[in-house]
Amino acid sequence: MLRTERLKVIGLTIMPTFLVACGGLGGADGDSSVSRIVGKAVENQVFVEGGEFELGDVGRPDGSAYVTLVDHSRPVIEVKVDSYSISRYETTWGQMRVYYEATGRLSQYEASPFKQRYVTSPTDDRLSPYFRNKPARVPNYGEAEGYCDWLAQETGLPFALPTEAQWEYAARSRGREVAYATDSGEVQKDPYLRRPTEYVDPSIPPSGNTLIHSSLKFERRPVGSYPPNSLGLYDMTGNVAEWTQDWFQEDYYEQAPRDNPSGPEKPANPDRPEKTVRDWGGHGDSMGGAGTVFMRAGVPVSASGTGFRCVVNHPEPIN
Repeated sequence: MLRTERLKVIGLTIMPTFLVACGGLGGADGDSSVSRIVGKAVENQVFVEGGEFELGDVGRPDGSAYVTLVDHSRPVIEVKVDSYSISRYETTWGQMRVYYEATGRLSQYEASPFKQRYVTSPTDDRLSPYFRNKPARVPNYGEAEGYCDWLAQETGLPFALPTEAQWEYAARSRGREVAYATDSGEVQKDPYLRRPTEYVDPSIPPSGNTLIHSSLKFERRPVGSYPPNSLGLYDMTGNVAEWTQDWFQEDYYEQAPRDNPSGPEKPANPDRPEKTVRDWGGHGDSMGGAGTVFMRAGVPVSASGTGFRCVVNHPEPIN
């Protein structure tokens, strides 16, 4: 059974189909969950006015590169991106749980190792890595893309994963020359989860302005625990690394188009396809500039452990 609601957004008529799952979501409560998640996804979009900026590692004041671990972030290229909106927060486990239930796919993971690590029912237990407001480190790239596609189907809006140009432009607050997507453009690390103790005590409030940890645990802080960047976007430095929609290619910047670059047309290695992942501080990497907004690297599409946020490719604000 479907219920259709009509929204007006900048003169555009949008026809979202909010699912009423008579079975999988448990009647009215399930309907409420889907409606709430979809509504919040629209509400939490932050409009980013397009413009031109230098994509890549613009370097320190002395000209030296921030990223020395690899050389994938240069040469710097001048690019233009159209206006769009991007989620204020990383997607959470609570949201993914509703998505899995709404699409009838929760059982796909309940019988796998992901049951305990990923999709066990979120609770309000702050000691639990499945806490509903913590960022989802999804089982693979397809789950991230699928969630954004689901939002597009539910709202009629062009939800998608960001391109890496969109991701960096937003992380740098419309292309400012900052190395970290924090309130100050610098980092003050929260010691939570830092080795060797990997101490997990959520009663200890967040400190500093980001979680760039060295722990292998799947525990994270709830999204929005640290101050946002100047656009009002949270956790674009630290907490979890994030998928983008671009196929990864080490030398892509040498041949990228200047208008709305969206990555190569196909993977560099079809036998091991990789997508571009940004915010490596979210994987705990900070040596050699890996924690900066410029760091880019490829991750196999089948790999788990990376988070994401969605964009809406519409040239006007949607909320």
